[in-house]
Amino acid sequence: MKARYDYGLIILMLTFSMVSVSGYRDEDALTIAYERLLTIIVGCVIALLVSILICPVWVGEDLQRLIAANLEKLGSFLEGFSGAYCRISGDAQITIDQSFLQGYKSVLTSKHSEETMVNLARWEPGHGRFLFRHPWKQYLKVGTLARQCSYKIEILSGHLASEIEAAQEIRGEIQESCREMTRESGKALKELAATIRTMTRSTSMDFHIENSKGAAKNLMSLLETGLLEDSTTLLEIIPAVAVASTVMDIVTCTERISDAVKELASLAHFKSTISPVVTPEEP
Repeated sequence: MKARYDYGLIILMLTFSMVSVSGYRDEDALTIAYERLLTIIVGCVIALLVSILICPVWVGEDLQRLIAANLEKLGSFLEGFSGAYCRISGDAQITIDQSFLQGYKSVLTSKHSEETMVNLARWEPGHGRFLFRHPWKQYLKVGTLARQCSYKIEILSGHLASEIEAAQEIRGEIQESCREMTRESGKALKELAATIRTMTRSTSMDFHIENSKGAAKNLMSLLETGLLEDSTTLLEIIPAVAVASTVMDIVTCTERISDAVKELASLAHFKSTISPVVTPEEP
């Protein structure tokens, strides 16, 4: 979008220069300069009024949608991985629809776009829910944490295509915990995306995060009890433990993203959701 604006500005300057040179007269140079300067001012005012009042295009809203979409993509991957990893556990030859694996990759390269949008959004006047001194830098913090999570997800994605397979009994011991952690983390990220998109506080993501942390604790207990000590070779243990370790890192990243979104909600004064109060019926 910036390249298009730059191109349009260059064409405008070239056109103005050509018209100025072609219409230059010694006797009325000041009059021509005054008229054309007045025309430029009127054009700028009209463009601003159209952009602000009639057909507004706010880069701040684009930034909000970008951050929310990135979290949504991460959540979709984790929910998809939850089912894919378990299907591989049952049969390594099953063909899996891996279309969900591609969505998170755009998050890895979104840093420049986010920084550019934040710099432009800071110059916008207050509008709608985006008031004066809106905490735009907090969006950068959420975006940075989302990219850190996407790096972990990229590692996790590699395990689906890994040629080194863990023993069936070992994978079976940890797959349920991994499935719950990825599923609950994915749901939490989607709730956080909805929080940013609607600018409404929600506590439902806390439930999913606590579930994922509980599954992580169960998995740690499983590994500490020595249930995997009967394995014949170290090569059979490494793939399963590597997946478990990466998933637990993702749970930690998800919790950090949640804290950053909560801070954003506090600074930007997001609306609070009101849960309906259920009262017992009187006889």
